[in-house]
Amino acid sequence: MDPLAKDVAIMLVPIVTIILGFIIGWLGQRSGFCSIGGIRDFFLFRQTRLLKGYVGLILSAFVFYLIFSLIVPSAFPNFFWAIENPAGILAAIPGAPGGLSVAATIICMLVGGIFVGIIGTLLGGCPLRQLVMTSEGNIKSGFFVIGMLVGALVFSGFILGWVVDLFALIGI
Repeated sequence: MDPLAKDVAIMLVPIVTIILGFIIGWLGQRSGFCSIGGIRDFFLFRQTRLLKGYVGLILSAFVFYLIFSLIVPSAFPNFFWAIENPAGILAAIPGAPGGLSVAATIICMLVGGIFVGIIGTLLGGCPLRQLVMTSEGNIKSGFFVIGMLVGALVFSGFILGWVVDLFALIGI
């Protein structure tokens, strides 16, 4: 299979993203998908309906990423970074912000995941579910989405530099 030229791929990415966004949004609205709800339902009620959707999301994301990396290999040069490096998953992560080490990146991911989990549980759904409920007219979810966007701007604009400096200071 001939890979697409990078300039053609750059033009196709927004179109494919919009189409997939509409499809995923429609599926999320129709199915009531919620990753936090799936984990909650599994532990509280032993129901796996929503959890199957979460597992399907993870698997399909990996499969489509793999497919797109085969179609346009120049757009995904670091897809197999853990396999190609002798250090495996402990290898430096390409594109990590501020040159963070693997340990610092894992710590940031865990802290962020814990906060998203706690806040999502308190508000009744994961960020995708909140976006879907916002489009359905839920005011509380609209405030969540606005807060999520403002929080992302504040973190990337002001706090991320401090986090990188803190990890460099403590040697992680």
